[in-house]
Amino acid sequence: MYNYATLDHIAKIGTDLFSTDYRRVEEVERADAILVRSSKMHEMAFSDQLLAIARAGAGVNNIPLDRCAQEGIVVFNTPGANANAVKELVIAGMLLASRDIVGGIDWVKANAADPDIGKAAEKVKKQFAGRELTGKKLGVIGLGAIGQRVANTALHLGMNVLGYDPYISVGAAWNLSRNVQHVSNVEEIYRNCDYITLHVPALDSTKGMISKAAVQQMKEGAVILNFARDLLVNEEALLNGIDAGRIRAYVTDFANPTVAGAQGVIVTPHLGASTAEAEDNCAIMAVEEIRNYIENGNIINSVNFPRCDMGECSAESRLAVLHKNSKGTLAAITSIVGDADVNVADMTNKSRDVYAYTLMDLDSALPKDLVAKIDALESVIKVRVVK
Repeated sequence: MYNYATLDHIAKIGTDLFSTDYRRVEEVERADAILVRSSKMHEMAFSDQLLAIARAGAGVNNIPLDRCAQEGIVVFNTPGANANAVKELVIAGMLLASRDIVGGIDWVKANAADPDIGKAAEKVKKQFAGRELTGKKLGVIGLGAIGQRVANTALHLGMNVLGYDPYISVGAAWNLSRNVQHVSNVEEIYRNCDYITLHVPALDSTKGMISKAAVQQMKEGAVILNFARDLLVNEEALLNGIDAGRIRAYVTDFANPTVAGAQGVIVTPHLGASTAEAEDNCAIMAVEEIRNYIENGNIINSVNFPRCDMGECSAESRLAVLHKNSKGTLAAITSIVGDADVNVADMTNKSRDVYAYTLMDLDSALPKDLVAKIDALESVIKVRVVK
């Protein structure tokens, strides 16, 4: 029997996927797995029993990834599960910025008591006039699950789309329309695009990428959309660009005192993934990831350990070892198994930065002392018998 805990509301369609071998517990210290959305976990202590944490969403800033890796806790996220929801909000953001829809709605609310509001509206509507998206250039920075969907949809709206992503995956490339013009220098997007949308993670290399220098390069009247991470934008520099007339509007999903109420800024309260469908998709993927890891030892969509998938275990037993990516560790593990006269039917070893993961399918049951011997290796973090 395995225990799981939820720190936030997780859609029932996901938790219903747990078999009768799982039970929900309230005490986190008793959990083999934790499901989380936005709860802050950096100050939490984790028990030796905890095997995995699954974030029902893409961002994992609320989880102490390094500490989890050091303690042998695999952290998963759910990339792509909320991609369509965010894509639709990005398109809505472009429409809100191109047509003064918000200003028009506010005018109607302010004049709702006027019995001649219809006639009055005809007189003032010119002040809310905007421009169409068709024929405009959209620059998409980051062509992952969300970015490629935005790019493809924008093409159907009649936009000319430029895409920048030096690390685009094979899967994303296959899904991206060939009509998206790929550029190798992000400055091409700054100089040429009427709309620029950000879809990259917050890394040291991307934080503050929309800087004063970037704003100065942008086409006059450009619209910036940020539904990725607030840290990607130097908001003071961007607001100065709005004041100078270079930037037409900034649309962001991240409310803070700098941008809330600022002229030329449209702020939504982090609505990107807030749809029933996205929450369902994230919950389903998170539970499937946890079950696959606990029951088969497979790691898919982890943010702190390498991907490793050997399918369902059909061997007599399967051994799973989380360890440091250090020289001689794999040889030491296989040596211990060999000395125990256990045959390895299949094996895979994957590494990611300083951490690695080894899965072994074995032809016989494991001797009682084998696991203890592997666990005693200095570079081994956690070892368990999956089957």
